[in-house]
Parts: sequence; C-alpha cells; structure tokens
Amino acid sequence: MLLLVAFAVLLPAQIHSQSKATIIRKRIVIVRSGKFAKDFPDRTRATISYPLVTRVSNPAILSKVRSLLSVANIFETSLKEYRENNWLDEFDYVVNYNDNNILDVTFTQSGMAAYPDSQSRTISIDLRTGSVIKARDVFVVAKLTELARLVDAKLQKDTAEVILAAKADRQLTEASSIVEALEEVKFEVKDLDDFSINKDGVTFLYEVGFPHAHRAFEPGGHYLFSYSKLKPFINPNGPLGQFVK
Repeated sequence: MLLLVAFAVLLPAQIHSQSKATIIRKRIVIVRSGKFAKDFPDRTRATISYPLVTRVSNPAILSKVRSLLSVANIFETSLKEYRENNWLDEFDYVVNYNDNNILDVTFTQSGMAAYPDSQSRTISIDLRTGSVIKARDVFVVAKLTELARLVDAKLQKDTAEVILAAKADRQLTEASSIVEALEEVKFEVKDLDDFSINKDGVTFLYEVGFPHAHRAFEPGGHYLFSYSKLKPFINPNGPLGQFVK
C-alpha cells in the first residue's frame, strides 16, 4: 500500500517534467581575418548563440524540434554563409516560454552593411508533435477573420499615432510617402500566424518592413492579448485550450 501511495504522488511530477524541454545555450565565435579585419578592426568577431534542445523523450520529435531551431533554418542562412559574409555581428535568442508542451523562442540577428540592420523571428513549437504552431492550430477557424479585426484595431490605433508624428516632423523629406505607406497598413488573417506565446497570453507580431532610415516610423508591431480576452477565439482542443479551461 505504501508503494502505491508513493507512485501516485510521484506520477504528476513525472508528467510535469515531460511538458518542457531542456535547453542548452551553445555559442560559436566567427573570427575574421585578412583585408576585412585590417580595414574594420572593430568587427573582427561575430557571435552566434543558439539553443540545443534535449530531454524530449520521443527521438523523432526531438529531431524535428532541433531542425526547426537550427541556425541555418532560422533566417535561411547557413553557418558557412555566415562565415563567408562579413555582415553579421550577433545572432542570439530568447526563450519566451517553455512549459505545458509549448516552446516559444525569439531569434534576432544584427549586423552592418551600408547601415546597421537587424531581423527577428519567433517560433512556437508544440512539443507533443515537434511542429510549428499556426493560428489554425490554436484558434477557432471560423473566428479568424473576427480575431484579425481585433488585432487590426490595435494596429490602426498605433499607426495613427505614428502618422501624426511623421506629419509633424518638418525635417522629414519623405513624410508624404511614409504616410501613404502607413495608411495601407492592415492586419489580416494571413498575419495571424506570426505570434508569440507566453504565460500572460499571445502577442501578435506585425512588421511594416520600412528601410533602415525610416524604421522610427514603423508602428510598434507587438500586440498582447490575455488568454481571458482570447477565450472566445481559442480552440479548446488545441495547444492553448489548457489556458482557458
């Protein structure tokens, strides 16, 4: 009887331990030499930090997760290309969430060409399947249009403030073209796949894609909705259903 009681106590802990992955931070340093290093001595090194996922019990799923999070697959640039191209300064990542069978990671890369530049990409993975989580996996399909309108309302409010700032900037020579581009900004159903999951809710991501000189006139592009706010849209049988029961 004592053994049965001990097993009943330990089982929930064992199940919980399987709901997350173990992540080991790995780091690669690219060292540049030759003419480039001589001409740009302050840019002789670039660092690449990436997550090595371990302790996912199913080997096939672990392989899928590792492939999705491999350096070459994030920005479609291989390690060989990073070594041969002098643009990169830093490649890094942040784990936004790692629990309840969901792993959410944001990657960033920054570098210098004619101007400094950076990109980011967020990936949410279902650790039960090893697949990227899409809007149709977590939200009621019939309500995607309504959800997109809800996000767009926040985007439009954000964009309206940026348009006012652009119109008020007397030194901005391309104000009219920037305003024209901003007036075309709209969050649509196709944009719902770009999101980040954490303990507080879902953050929808939107990027206008202005060139470096005009980045200051992009709307914020990060719109957080709590799980309680999203409850009418969440598929109760999907990965986010556990947060609204």
